[in-house]
Amino acid sequence: MTSRRSHGFTLIEVLVAMAIFGVLTILAYMALAQTLASAEMLTERMDRLQAIQRTMRYLGNDLSSASPRPVRDELGTSYMPAVMVSPANNFALAVTHGGWTNPAGLPRSTQQRSVYRLEDGKLFRIYYNVLDATYSNDALSTEILDGVESLEFRLLLDNGQTTNQWPPDGTPENYRPRAVEIILTLEGEGEIRRIIEVAS
Repeated sequence: MTSRRSHGFTLIEVLVAMAIFGVLTILAYMALAQTLASAEMLTERMDRLQAIQRTMRYLGNDLSSASPRPVRDELGTSYMPAVMVSPANNFALAVTHGGWTNPAGLPRSTQQRSVYRLEDGKLFRIYYNVLDATYSNDALSTEILDGVESLEFRLLLDNGQTTNQWPPDGTPENYRPRAVEIILTLEGEGEIRRIIEVAS
């Protein structure tokens, strides 16, 4: 009678297989972690790009539909120009513009006064529910972009010259520029320029 030798895995073979499986598991985990980190970075970058595009769209829409209507100040004693750019004041831009949709049919104008204010690297868009706002009207403020180093405007006059302050001296409150160049400088991203033609 002959004895049969049983065949199976030796301890060394089992240990080698476990080591290979462990290395493959670690590599798969590292690849997954890298993919998730890349996806998160891509999502953050896309969110940032959307915020920049939304900001430029707000500015572009408001300026391209600028209305010649001045607004009363908070006391109702004088008028403020339809378009104002004053680097010395707390706002970068104030503009009366059309295109404010009213799907609910509320008793309000389709024109709106928007103010862009830069504070501590954050750009805010502020507006009121009425054109001639008083101190009793609450302003609605929305942060539209952060990481902003500066926001500047170059405005084109009828004679072809440009200025960074509006309105020019001696012009009426309803005087509007022919076009506006927006210069937006972002931290770590550089400068974005866009030229907007103002509706005549």
